[in-house]
Amino acid sequence: MAKTFAITNQKGGVGKTTTSVNLAASLATMERRVLLIDLDPQGNATMGSGVNKYELEASAYEVMMDEKPAAEVILELEVAGYDLLPANADLTGAEVGLLEEIGRELRLRMALESVRDNYDYIIVDCPPSLNMLTVNALVAADRVFIPTQCEYYALEGLSALLDTVEKIRNYLNPTLSVEGFLRTMFDSRNNLANQVSAQLLKHFGDKVYQTIIPRNVRLAEAPSHGMPILAYDRTSTGAVAYLALAGEMLRRSENIPMRAVQ
Repeated sequence: MAKTFAITNQKGGVGKTTTSVNLAASLATMERRVLLIDLDPQGNATMGSGVNKYELEASAYEVMMDEKPAAEVILELEVAGYDLLPANADLTGAEVGLLEEIGRELRLRMALESVRDNYDYIIVDCPPSLNMLTVNALVAADRVFIPTQCEYYALEGLSALLDTVEKIRNYLNPTLSVEGFLRTMFDSRNNLANQVSAQLLKHFGDKVYQTIIPRNVRLAEAPSHGMPILAYDRTSTGAVAYLALAGEMLRRSENIPMRAVQ
C-alpha cells in the first residue's frame, strides 16, 4: 500500500509545487510507482508536469465531489514518469461544495482507497492555505512534508501549520506524523538563510532533511517547459538535489542503505 505524503506550507513561494513535481519524478526514476495529486486550484503542478490545465476533461474537482472515481481521472505521464491526478480552477468550487457535505474532510482519503494499492508513493501538492482542500490532504496522508524557505518569519509561519497537524491527528487522522522539513531556494552566501537554517536544526533536529535545495536557474525554468527538472536538465544542481532528496526519503521510509539508492 502506498505511503502518502502531503507537501504543504500555508506560506506561498516556498517551493512547495516545485518539490512535489520533482520529488515525484525523482522517486519514479528510482523505480517507485508514484501518483502526484494536484490539490491546488492554481494547477501549477499539473502544468509543470506537461499537462494543459485548460484542456482537462476532468480533474480533481470531480473526484473530490464524488462525481468520478479517481482511476478515471488519473493520467499516465510517460515523460515525467509518474501518474497525475490533475487540477484546474474548477477545484475552487470543491471548497464551497464540500462545506455542507457530511464527511467532507474524508473525501480525498475515500477516493484514494480504490487506487492506493497501485502505487508505492502518493504525493499531494496542497494549496498555500489551511483550507478544506489542505485538511483533506492531511486526513488522507500518512506524513506531512514541509518545504521551508530560510527567510524572516519562516519559523513563525510553521507554528500555525504544526497546530493544524496536531488537531488533525487528534480528531481525524491519528496516524498522521511530520515527515520532515526541507530547506528550499537556499543561498549559502546569505547570512539570514544560514541563521534560519541553524534555527530550524535547533528546533526540529533530525526532522530537518540533510538535503538542501539550492537556488537554481534551470530548476526555475523547468515548469515553463512543462517538465520536471530531471527531464529538462538532469545535470543541473537542482536535479542533483532532488535526486538526493528522494534517496534520503527512501532511506528514511524504507530503511534502504545509502548505496542502494545512489
